[in-house]
Amino acid sequence: MLAALIALLYLGMPMFAGMFLFSLGVLYAVEGHVATLGEFVFGKLNVYLLIAIPLFMLMAHVMVRGRVVDDLFGTTHTLLRHVRGGLGVATVLACTVFAAISGSSVATALTIGKVAIPQMLRYGMSRQGAFGVVAAGGTLGILIPPSAPMVLYALVTESSVGALFMAGVGPGIMMAAIFAAYCMATEGRPMALAADGQAVPVARAPVPEMLGAIRRSFWALTLPPFVLGGMYFGIFTATEAAAAGALYAMVIAGLIYRQLRAADFWEGVNEATRTSAMLFMVIIGAGMFGHMLTKLRVPQELVEMVVAWNIGRTGFLVAMMALVFVLGLILESFSIILITTPVIIPVLDTLGIDKVWYGVMLTLNLELALISPPVAMNLVVIKAITGAPLAEVNRSIIPYMLLLSLGIAILIAVPEIALWLPRTMEFST
Repeated sequence: MLAALIALLYLGMPMFAGMFLFSLGVLYAVEGHVATLGEFVFGKLNVYLLIAIPLFMLMAHVMVRGRVVDDLFGTTHTLLRHVRGGLGVATVLACTVFAAISGSSVATALTIGKVAIPQMLRYGMSRQGAFGVVAAGGTLGILIPPSAPMVLYALVTESSVGALFMAGVGPGIMMAAIFAAYCMATEGRPMALAADGQAVPVARAPVPEMLGAIRRSFWALTLPPFVLGGMYFGIFTATEAAAAGALYAMVIAGLIYRQLRAADFWEGVNEATRTSAMLFMVIIGAGMFGHMLTKLRVPQELVEMVVAWNIGRTGFLVAMMALVFVLGLILESFSIILITTPVIIPVLDTLGIDKVWYGVMLTLNLELALISPPVAMNLVVIKAITGAPLAEVNRSIIPYMLLLSLGIAILIAVPEIALWLPRTMEFST
């Protein structure tokens, strides 16, 4: 069934239509009718948690269109330009902060890459180093909250999206630190041309320049603590955090920076609405697919198979991470979540695997999919920014694919990296 569905998608059929029509045909063949189809579709979308998706998207669009985040790379570059590998570290740090605002890997790679790549090349960083760090840093967009894939996973598994957001903080910081350490180990100090034409290491920025850079990015830096801190301390739920974050972003961009025009705001609303509507259609198709699998007892048979093989929790996790990686070579993130997750929920319960822990591992693996050819959106973004051959961009990401694989292995071995923060409090949607 999975092979048939992937074949439909590769024939050019939209993802939601492929899942919906394929599942509809199988259900009709099995049951002989689809009388409850309307009620099923309404039930899938009549979910309070779905409100968070367009609101988080609106928050990101307002911050970008209000040009609040324009100085992120400039600030990190000012603070770190004198250290070994400082340009790469500055890029990773800028991607980390922007990821906590946008929730999108592609948007993170595009926004930071347009500013960072020319600067990195100007100061002597290798082309492959510059391409790779932006593509990899961009993947943090779906691991560090807010994250649309995490919201979708929470919906499918009936998990707490607040717990998932908090669980992504530790692994997100871990991966950012690993990327930064790699840059410091493989790149030298940034170089600039002196008056005599000789290349010399870039000097440390004066303290007034550092303070000025921090002041320019101050309000952009306050949004992630506002949203995540509000959830952590129980001021608002995860869904309310999306509304509070969108409102706070409008206050920053419109009243403090005074850069948000009415036309910019409505463009952001339109884009958030279009993207959310697309995602809701995908949710309907995936719901039909999961319903079909349940009717055919596929999850139950999978549980019986896992129990019979006695592969254990670690063996199952390794097998699933390998499967998700393979699917990531041909499918995008939402498809992977919606196709695989409904099938394995009973297995997670049987093996005692925490759904929040698995969700973070899945998200980390989806990051790997974002930079794994041939379906690698972040690499396409780098090519579009630079005009470099795709083969060169692909080569630049190989070390970061290995680092992400290392991160998944660490998370399997040490689940507390993800679980320690959400365990310190209770969450609601």
